[in-house]
Amino acid sequence: MFAYELHLTAHAELVREAAVQRLGREAARAAKAARRAGRHETEGRVSAGRDRYARAA
Repeated sequence: MFAYELHLTAHAELVREAAVQRLGREAARAAKAARRAGRHETEGRVSAGRDRYARAA
């Protein structure tokens, strides 16, 4: 019975930790969306890509 109680305790701790991580990701996502809304952007930046490849000789 003691092993089962340890299992339940460990499981509950993992569930709490996952919830904290999920909340952190949601907060970061909401902050990013708020920044975009402030700049009236609907999507992220797209780079021009000009510096991506070296010039041909």
